[in-house]
Amino acid sequence: MATALNRIDQLFADRDRKRFIPFLTVGDPSIEATFHLVKAMVEAGADLIELGVPYSDPLADGPTIQRASERALKNGVTIRDALQLVKRLRESGMEASIVLFTYFNPVLQYGIERFFADLAAYGADGVVIPDLPIEENGPAVTSAKQHGIHVISLVAPTSSSRINTIGAQATGFLYCVSSLGVTGARADLREDLADFLERVKASTSVPTAVGFGISTPDQVRAVAPHTDGIIVGSAIVQQIEKHAEQLKDPKQMPEAVEKIKTFVHQLASALQ
Repeated sequence: MATALNRIDQLFADRDRKRFIPFLTVGDPSIEATFHLVKAMVEAGADLIELGVPYSDPLADGPTIQRASERALKNGVTIRDALQLVKRLRESGMEASIVLFTYFNPVLQYGIERFFADLAAYGADGVVIPDLPIEENGPAVTSAKQHGIHVISLVAPTSSSRINTIGAQATGFLYCVSSLGVTGARADLREDLADFLERVKASTSVPTAVGFGISTPDQVRAVAPHTDGIIVGSAIVQQIEKHAEQLKDPKQMPEAVEKIKTFVHQLASALQ
């Protein structure tokens, strides 16, 4: 199995092939459902899985993912459960890259050094911490490097003069926010998105991946020429929400997982 540092680097080594990155919230509607959904998404064409750690004050997340966090928190899901899920996925033989999406407070409560040590020990490859600015991420980045973990930086259209600074520090890949505001499926993308992405690409040597608002195969195809990867979150979480009752029933879960797998395959196929 590739090391934590190399798995993402190897994933993006061929810059001619676009990568598909689905997001889902750990424990929505259950840990067991998340495990089977992740496995199905990899089978459907996902190259990297972004696992959201449920949090009570998700500042960067829109209503869809907020509801997913609320459902998971009602199940008592914690950052420890997310790490254990990564371990279970690796033990099941899953080789796809895994990145956690979490806010800084759970990391701080868990312990920065312990968090990155466990990320590496359990088989994660990186972490996105949207409320940790680059001006304050020194301790996290230092610990991450010691354990071979990528701290994935976010860059937004409003980053303006900070784009070059963020791009220069980026490792793994650079998470480009396609729209202003919080996450959420959108009917239309920014008209100046291509210009923004070209500016970001000029600022960094690492690959780029675009998220926030991309929700249809047509949008995937439209953005793909300007980036190395496409991240889809809210549209997938909406499908999970739609089939939540089935996913909670062991007998109906396989059918629900298959429906969501088909949806993810349609998105992933748009990159080919």
